[in-house]
Amino acid sequence: MGRKTAVPSAPLWTRRRLAGLITGLLLFLVLAGGCLLLPEENRELTAAQKRSFAAARVTDVVADDAQPQDWTEGLRVGSQLLELEILTGAYKGAVLEGTNYLTAYANVDCSLGTRVIVRLDTDDSGAPYIVSIPNYDRGPVLVGMIAVFALLLVVIGGKKGLMALLGLAYTLAGIWLLLIPLVLRGAPPIPAAIAIAALTAAASLLMLTGFTRKTLCAGLGCVGGVAAAGLFAWLVGQITPISGFNMSEAEELVLRAYDSPLEIRGLLVSGILIAALGAVMDVAMSISSACSELRAVNPRLTAGELLRSGMNIGRDAMGTMANTLILAFAGASFNVLLLFQVYGYPLIQIINSDAMAIELIQSVAGSVGILLTVPLVSLLASLILTRARPAN
Repeated sequence: MGRKTAVPSAPLWTRRRLAGLITGLLLFLVLAGGCLLLPEENRELTAAQKRSFAAARVTDVVADDAQPQDWTEGLRVGSQLLELEILTGAYKGAVLEGTNYLTAYANVDCSLGTRVIVRLDTDDSGAPYIVSIPNYDRGPVLVGMIAVFALLLVVIGGKKGLMALLGLAYTLAGIWLLLIPLVLRGAPPIPAAIAIAALTAAASLLMLTGFTRKTLCAGLGCVGGVAAAGLFAWLVGQITPISGFNMSEAEELVLRAYDSPLEIRGLLVSGILIAALGAVMDVAMSISSACSELRAVNPRLTAGELLRSGMNIGRDAMGTMANTLILAFAGASFNVLLLFQVYGYPLIQIINSDAMAIELIQSVAGSVGILLTVPLVSLLASLILTRARPAN
C-alpha cells in the first residue's frame, strides 16, 4: 500500500505575514476613517489663518544700521532695509522691499542670499507689501535633517529600521490627525490619549516585529504601563490639586479656544501619557523580545523561570530608562530652573510652584509607568510565551 501524501500547510511565516498585512491595513483604515468621520467645524477663519506668509530670498541689502551689543552676546540690534524676491505663494517672483527690525529676541539677521519667511499683506490697490520678517526659512534644513535621520535608521536598521520609521510616521499622524482634533472637538483628553496611545503602540510594534506573541506581550504591557502613568498623575493631581489650568499655556488656550468645547483640565495628564509612550514602549519591547529569545533557546523554561528572567532583565533597563525620562523633562525645564536660581527663590516656593510641580509630576509619573511595565510585561511573557508546547 502506498503512503498517503500529506498536503503541506502554508508556512508559518507566510501566515504571520498575511495576518500582519491585514492588521496593518485595518490600522490604516482606522486612522483614515477617524480623520474622515471627525465632523468639520463651521468656524470663521482665525486671525492667524487670515495672514499670508511666503518664503523669500534677500537679493539686496539696501541699508543696514544694526550693531552688535555686549548685553546681547554679539547679536546685532537695529534695522535693515532689504530687497527680497518672493519664492512661494500667490506672489511668487515679485521683488519687494521690507524693513527688518532686529532685537535680541527677534533676530533674523540677513545678508545677501539669506532665505527668510515674510508676512505679506495688500494695500488698497491690491498690491502686496511686506509686513514683517518673522523667521528664517528653516524648512530645507529641517527636511534635510529628517532625511539624514531616516537614512541612518534605514541603513543601520535595515528592514527593522524601515518598519520603525513607518511606525513613527503612524504615531505622529495619529497624534496630529486624530488626538488633537478629538480634544479640540470636546473629547475627554485622558481617554482619548489612552486610545490613541494604544492604537499607535499596536501599529508601531506590529510594523516592527510582526504578528507574534512577543508583540502581543509588548503591546499589552505598553498600554498597561501608559495607563498606570496616567492614573498615577491623575491621582497626584487630585490630591495636590493641580490640573491643566496650572500649565503655562492654559491662559492662551482659554483665550484662543473660548468658543470650542475643549476640556483644559485633563490636558496635563494626556500630555504625560503621550510623553511616556516612547519610553514605556522601549522597555516593554526589550523585555518581551528578550523573554521570547530565552524561550526559543530553551523551550522547557517554565512560566516561573521566565518571569524571574524578565524581572532581572527589566531591573537592568528600568534605571536607565527612568533616568532618561526624568532628564528629558529636566532639560525641557532647564530655563525655568535657571530663573529660580537667578531670582533666588526660597526652596519652599520652588517646590510648591506650578511649574516645578508640573515638571515633577510629569517626570515621576512617566517613571512610575516604566517601573510598572517591567513586572507587567514579565508576567504577560511568562503566561503567553509558555503556552506554546516545548519541542521534544
